Amino acid sequence: MIKDTSGQDTVLVPSTSKRLKLPLIIGGCALLVSALVWASLGTDSVSKSLSRSDITTAKLFVGTLTRDVATTGKIVAANAPILYSTEEGTVTLLSNPGDTVNKGDVVAKLDSPRLTNQLAQAKSVLAGMESALERAKLDARRDQLQAYQTLDIATVDLEAADRESRRGEELIQSQLIGQIDYEKGKDDLHKAKLKFKHAEQEVALTKDTLTFEIKNKALEVERQTLAVRELERQVDALNIIAPVNGIIGNWITEQKTRLSANQPILTVVDLSAYEAELAVPESYADDLGLGMEVELSFGSIKLMGKLSSISPEVRNREVTARVQFDQSDSLTLRQNQRISARVLLEHRPNVLMVKRGAFMTSGGGNVAYQIEGDLASRREVKLGSTSLSQVEVLDGGKAGDEWVISSVDPFNHAEQVRIH
Repeated sequence: MIKDTSGQDTVLVPSTSKRLKLPLIIGGCALLVSALVWASLGTDSVSKSLSRSDITTAKLFVGTLTRDVATTGKIVAANAPILYSTEEGTVTLLSNPGDTVNKGDVVAKLDSPRLTNQLAQAKSVLAGMESALERAKLDARRDQLQAYQTLDIATVDLEAADRESRRGEELIQSQLIGQIDYEKGKDDLHKAKLKFKHAEQEVALTKDTLTFEIKNKALEVERQTLAVRELERQVDALNIIAPVNGIIGNWITEQKTRLSANQPILTVVDLSAYEAELAVPESYADDLGLGMEVELSFGSIKLMGKLSSISPEVRNREVTARVQFDQSDSLTLRQNQRISARVLLEHRPNVLMVKRGAFMTSGGGNVAYQIEGDLASRREVKLGSTSLSQVEVLDGGKAGDEWVISSVDPFNHAEQVRIH
């Protein structure tokens, strides 16, 4: 019988380290899987990272929002009237550009033969009317005299007829005259009374008629006098006078030019007061209002003024505005001197705002990324008024928040981006 090898076998007891090896391997594999899963989840939520040097950030703060618009302009005389021709004629310029003139000085003359001739004719007509009025007064006196003569004769005839009538009554009682003669005396008295009555009425009518005719003639003379005065005024207006104290600005026409009525001749510049004329972009036209404060810069000197007028017309995509300001004795101003200005459209305290940046346009004005540690989170925001350097935050942030104010295009609409 062949013996087996069981007698040569040795029983081995496994060590503790070998017993723990398998569980450790299993646990390590589990941890590795968990790490891979976590990494996968993390990659889904933070899908992009950017360098902090590639973005610009700013913190939100509460302050006074000054909404303004920067522009340029020039100094102009507050009062620089343009003088126009009053009639058609040939102009003679009596003052040169730069000459000092006083109010009331004749600076140009117009030669209008037509108007001068009209005045001479009107004066001649007036003289004829005045002569006719005096003649009418003489005729009125003559007609009144004739009417009174008729009245006086009628009075005498009435007295004589009355006397004859009374004598006839005495004679008829004594039967010295017949009845026919008596009645004839009564008829003569009645006729005399009628003539006297008509003579009185004729005197009154003649007086009223002559008064009316003289009044009518006088009105014609007065009307012609007014016409002569108007023509005299027009002839006097051929002398173009300076309306203010100042200097002659520019000749708008040439010497001895024949002008029609209402054509510009020259300008007179009043140097006692200046204004600033600004050219404001058309996009700000609806925001402008009379009385708004304006900061004017004359080199290193700054003055405050107020909008005094706004042109209703747009030219070259700009609106012209005038600014009144208090002049300083230390400030030397010249016509058409260039200046810079800042129109203060709005000035509100206690406004939440942030520095302006490209995020306003790249995000459509309603998206911003808020920095929290090393993450930038997408936020829905609402922006309001803007100034030169700040923009109002109406919703989506609070004071102390840090926002990305550079372009948000690199964020590619991600909800979160890691900043390193």
